[in-house]
Amino acid sequence: MALSGADGRLTQEACCRLTMCDMGLLVGICDHLGWAVAVTATRDHDVVDRRRIDLLEPDMPNMPIHHPKQGLSLDEIEALVTLVRASAESATTASLDALTATLPGAVMSLHLRALPTNFPTDIAVQLRPPHEAQADAIMYRQVLAAIATARGWAVRFYDAKTVEADAAAILAARADEVLRGPRGRLGPPWTKDHRTALAATVLTAAEATTIARAADD
Repeated sequence: MALSGADGRLTQEACCRLTMCDMGLLVGICDHLGWAVAVTATRDHDVVDRRRIDLLEPDMPNMPIHHPKQGLSLDEIEALVTLVRASAESATTASLDALTATLPGAVMSLHLRALPTNFPTDIAVQLRPPHEAQADAIMYRQVLAAIATARGWAVRFYDAKTVEADAAAILAARADEVLRGPRGRLGPPWTKDHRTALAATVLTAAEATTIARAADD
């Protein structure tokens, strides 16, 4: 079953499925180069887990496109990218396994920073500006999306520039309590990365609730 459409929005069927299951748990990701902040929350925006996760194995270059070793040929860079991607797949799988093993319920959705449309797949093209500045970060998100999809999780994408404000608009008077309150309840760290990851889950919770209500009318 397709859980999200081409625009990253949940399909109505998926939203109804998530709502009927009380939506399970939602995992928001704020990714960096080789690691990420992951925040897991309930449909009611209660944080049940927050952690740093590895997206790459130790001692692997985390930016094979943006900063390849000097003097490498195109064939050697392509081989390096393949090696790094395999490492990212292994590390990300292990990180998500460790996360889900400690959660109090099943994960229903993963929330990632948006991927650009029509991003080139050819390494030779990725090595040229402006693509070389984006290619490595995009690879980590692609790996996360693929692994989540294989697990049957809905994959949602968010705009990192607006997600916190969008979530605050939905939460209204509860915005400060939901987005900043975990620092007081859980203690540090609770940074902008954590707020971003949690805010991304708020958008899906609101969307699924809206569609479910419409279906009941």
